[in-house]
Amino acid sequence: LAVHEERRDDSRSGVVGERLQQDRHRRRGDDHVGVGDGEERRPPFPRGEDDDVAVVLLDQLSKDWALRALADGRPRHVVWTLQWNLSFNSGMAFSKGQGLGPIIGLGAVVVVIVIATSVRHSASRIVDIAAGLVIGGALGNLIDRLFRGDGWLHGRVVDFIDFQWFAIFNVADIAVNVGGGLFIVWSLSAHRSQAAQG
Repeated sequence: LAVHEERRDDSRSGVVGERLQQDRHRRRGDDHVGVGDGEERRPPFPRGEDDDVAVVLLDQLSKDWALRALADGRPRHVVWTLQWNLSFNSGMAFSKGQGLGPIIGLGAVVVVIVIATSVRHSASRIVDIAAGLVIGGALGNLIDRLFRGDGWLHGRVVDFIDFQWFAIFNVADIAVNVGGGLFIVWSLSAHRSQAAQG
């Protein structure tokens, strides 16, 4: 009887200990599914899908504001050489490639598909952020080409950020270039890590 009683006490202690451990995990904000060595851990940060949606929303809202606030065509001084200056671009980022809107639009579609497919199973948060920025920026300007202008892929991109010594650009342009820079940083870092391991 003493042996059976001791076993029951050990079993109860084990159950209580497991419950206390799970409670501690929940209080720390650990996001786990399942218990034990085979448990599945969810990503601690939002994936790239959230980043690209945020970029598109911010880009389109800022462009809508620019169209309303700068409709009179007069630049608005902000600070230093920065001013808000409404402009329409039928080319690509930073006013390059004027008149190539349809080609650039189709290219943007290809870029979005390739990046989305390539990083779908990525485990790197930097890659997720970079992909979200590039995809969101490409989609932001693609929306302009589709819906702001004279027809399918013939629309003009809304630009309004003007330093006066550089091409006028927008939030989508910033996202594309920052995302591209992050891809370069990640690539160099990964290459160095592989070289160190080799």
